[in-house]
Amino acid sequence: MRGTRSRAVDDSVSGPDYAVPALDKALDVLELLAGSDTGLSQAQIAAAIGRSATQIFRVLTLLERRGYLYRDAGSGLYLLSTMLFELAHRQEPLRSLVAAALPPMRRLADETRSSCNLSVLDAGRMRVVAQVVSPSDFGFQVRVGALFPVETTASGLVQLAFSNGREAGAAANAAAAAAADTVSGSRPALAEIRARGYLEQPDALQPGVTDIVFPVFGSARAFGPAGGALPRHALAVLTVPYVATSFSDRTSDFVRERAGNAAREIADSLHGGAA
Repeated sequence: MRGTRSRAVDDSVSGPDYAVPALDKALDVLELLAGSDTGLSQAQIAAAIGRSATQIFRVLTLLERRGYLYRDAGSGLYLLSTMLFELAHRQEPLRSLVAAALPPMRRLADETRSSCNLSVLDAGRMRVVAQVVSPSDFGFQVRVGALFPVETTASGLVQLAFSNGREAGAAANAAAAAAADTVSGSRPALAEIRARGYLEQPDALQPGVTDIVFPVFGSARAFGPAGGALPRHALAVLTVPYVATSFSDRTSDFVRERAGNAAREIADSLHGGAA
């Protein structure tokens, strides 16, 4: 967690006193959690902002009910949801991501004759934010807005493999730890995904579908709180749910190549050609 600034009101600043104590507490909580890598307990939050646990209980309950934060079921720690991300620019970052992704996704669907979708990490689950339907008569698609588990889906595993701890949060970190421990069996280790740069495996929910998943990288110029460069991280993941049937006229090798190209093209569009 980054060092937190003092939240005491500066008495030297003159002007009318329009203090709203409950709002002050809520903002203190949000600012504190924004600097937390792994989430905080109610007691830790209270101590960090100089309040009693009783004082912040109702604030935490309200913020959780309104969707600004969520509580990890395993650890009981509070973490920020994506609500602030969505409100900061009235979803402008998400709109920009989708706007950059749709042209390459349409070309990908046309070239591969397969549907494709884009997902982002949302409060410990993967949310589909964009999709282009296959132009073929036969294909597989998912609903925009659908949520899927992180630790048991190909898109979730790729997101975890290319996410830093702060982005993933405590819930995703737990899933990452479980996935990282997988050496044998049906689920690959995250290190293996990172080394390969993508994941191709049977869909966990739909037999006959092979998920081909690539990360869409954020800027390589990101820096951490201490000033050190962070590893490239996935802003989103691009998935092609490939269906191999007698109707298919594209091989999985061809689809994989085109999907990788599309993921890089989306990243280039987001970062001005320097993803």
